Amino acid sequence: MESFFHLFKTECFNGFSPCKDIKEFREISKKYVDWFNNQRISRKTKGMTPHEYREHALSA
Repeated sequence: MESFFHLFKTECFNGFSPCKDIKEFREISKKYVDWFNNQRISRKTKGMTPHEYREHALSA
């Protein structure tokens, strides 16, 4: 979890102004988590998104 939150802070909020309110924070967070799970590729997961990697692992 620490690794995820580190990535969340650095990839999502680095260089941006603080959120105006909790509603804006929730929207940004939901979009980031969706992007992280379905579009972001990683070398750890052999160039797959986390979703693709889970599906690959479950099919084995």
